[in-house]
Amino acid sequence: MGDIEGVLRFAVVSVLAAAALAVTGTAGAAQLIARDATGVKIAANAKGEGLLTYNSAGSLKHVLLWGAMGASVPTPGGKQQKFKVDYAGGYGKYRTTYWKTFANTCGQYDGPAIPNMVAACRATDGTYWAAQSWPQPLPNLGYTPWLPELRANWLEVSHWTGDLAHLEVQSSWVYGGRFEQVFGRLTYGGSPVYGYGTTRYGAPTDGFGVLIYLDTFNSMYGPGWKRENSFVPHNPTGVWCYGFYPFDPTKGGYKHPADQTAKRGPGTGVRYRLTASGPGVTPNIAVLVPGLHPFDKNNPADVDYERQQAAVLLSWGDKQCSVGLSS
Repeated sequence: MGDIEGVLRFAVVSVLAAAALAVTGTAGAAQLIARDATGVKIAANAKGEGLLTYNSAGSLKHVLLWGAMGASVPTPGGKQQKFKVDYAGGYGKYRTTYWKTFANTCGQYDGPAIPNMVAACRATDGTYWAAQSWPQPLPNLGYTPWLPELRANWLEVSHWTGDLAHLEVQSSWVYGGRFEQVFGRLTYGGSPVYGYGTTRYGAPTDGFGVLIYLDTFNSMYGPGWKRENSFVPHNPTGVWCYGFYPFDPTKGGYKHPADQTAKRGPGTGVRYRLTASGPGVTPNIAVLVPGLHPFDKNNPADVDYERQQAAVLLSWGDKQCSVGLSS
């Protein structure tokens, strides 16, 4: 197999280049409105406007949203769907406390199930509005959050019609079974979802790029769910792959407690949760998959599965995900 340690170092660097190790970015997704909001309510009128009401920092907020629905296909130099937002509840747009007379016509939600939903409704034009609240900024590599901002729940809003984005997830082993891997594709309307650039640490730099967040359950990090990492689907395939390797938290832009600098991982767990930011202003979606048992080279079923999954991934034509696969 050659110098596997050298190849592995290449693979880890590739993962670091794809991992979104910063909490912030400009990726298009269900749009961030607030942090640690409670009592969330959502309304919509016949003009295609949405009104979000919630409590934050001890006060009641009214936020008016308009001007975006669904997602646009990635286009060089193009713009992704993004809400116009008035945190004054209409005063900025209409020069009045518009929220007081907002004519809500949004009825009971009957759309697809989405994760972390706290409020949703169906507008009279058949479109859907939804709010999702979830711990987006959890630290990577399984660290327990040590700062308030790492424990925050992000309140995100979406407006769409038709199908949601589709996150395909599969699993396998790489490097002859030494390491576990999850891989898949992110598509919307049958087209790949991807962006045109990232920071040096993998955070998207344009409105088309999105992040996929990987959580691991009952891993070496401890019981329950822990954030393993986050990464982007590749341009132009929408394909992504993530190997469970050991990582040095002092390299690659990872946030970590000052007194915890030892290598972390591999963060393999009993099962995995992958949450993809919906492109444009579509909802975030999530998929649960079971973890794999340790690879047994003497078990024909394991050998066949490894080869089968490698063939699937290679058939998608993404060269960035070909390292470490069985031929």
